[in-house]
Amino acid sequence: MVTLSCADLSTREVNAALAALPDGGHAVVTEPRGRHNLAVGLTNEITVDIAGNAGYFIGGLCDGPDVTVDGFVGWSIGENLMRGTIRVRGDASECAGASSHGGTIVIEGDASLRAGISLKGGTVLIGGDAGNMAGFMAQAGTMLIGGDAGDGLGDSLYEAVIYVGGRIASLGADARVEELTADDVTAVKELLALAGFDHVDPLGVTRVASARELYHFDSVAHRVP
Repeated sequence: MVTLSCADLSTREVNAALAALPDGGHAVVTEPRGRHNLAVGLTNEITVDIAGNAGYFIGGLCDGPDVTVDGFVGWSIGENLMRGTIRVRGDASECAGASSHGGTIVIEGDASLRAGISLKGGTVLIGGDAGNMAGFMAQAGTMLIGGDAGDGLGDSLYEAVIYVGGRIASLGADARVEELTADDVTAVKELLALAGFDHVDPLGVTRVASARELYHFDSVAHRVP
């Protein structure tokens, strides 16, 4: 195992050392103190433990590693994640999982505004509450919110599906509640097992998906008199 201290190394030096590790390697990043851009752009299958609170864009643009943050994170955790797993053992600020194409992002606490914005195939699992506009313009992938969801959930949703264990303040444009099927229950059980959550009833979640009324612009309906 390699230890990389942010007190001694720049962000570029930390990321270069992580990128140089062989598949199967393990690194601990110490004293992050809110440092931005840690563990970004990694394509090796390694394990990275960040021992403390971290800043913006942690684990962004990655394709393979498993990253765990033992604390809170700032904006855009796992932005454009392609493959791998990112786990936050605390709360996440805005835009968690933005434009994630693949992989899994687990937030054990709450997520702020616009979690899962423009999701493109990734999986975002939130143990607590999610702020307003979660799943905004999510195009593909899956979200699970173990707690409550704020206003505008799933606004302009495309083919992504959102499961909510708690209350929904309001739905966004073109989002609707759909009947929960046996396949959904099975999927939720698998997501809960993946995240390690045991506080959500798979039979009691609400499924939110697109009403598909915004797929095509109706020029007649929107013609100005």
